[in-house]
Amino acid sequence: MYLHLGNNKMIKTDSVIGIFDLDNATVSKRTRQFLNRAEKKGEVVTVGFELPKSFVVTANGRKNKKVYLSTLSSKALHKRSGYIDSL
Repeated sequence: MYLHLGNNKMIKTDSVIGIFDLDNATVSKRTRQFLNRAEKKGEVVTVGFELPKSFVVTANGRKNKKVYLSTLSSKALHKRSGYIDSL
């Protein structure tokens, strides 16, 4: 199954580690450090041209980690993912 992140970008749902609200998650110093390290390593992919509202962390093994910045809300992405549990 695939998750549409916006702007015609789709990823496999089985590679998703987490979907996070950008405003709430970046309050934590550790999350900001994680995002900074990912950006320095070239692992951040910006989806769309507007201000991002959420980020999705994916991995296909240890070396294929990606962080997608999406203009869609974390709640919208969670619903699109098809997971039953609530946020």
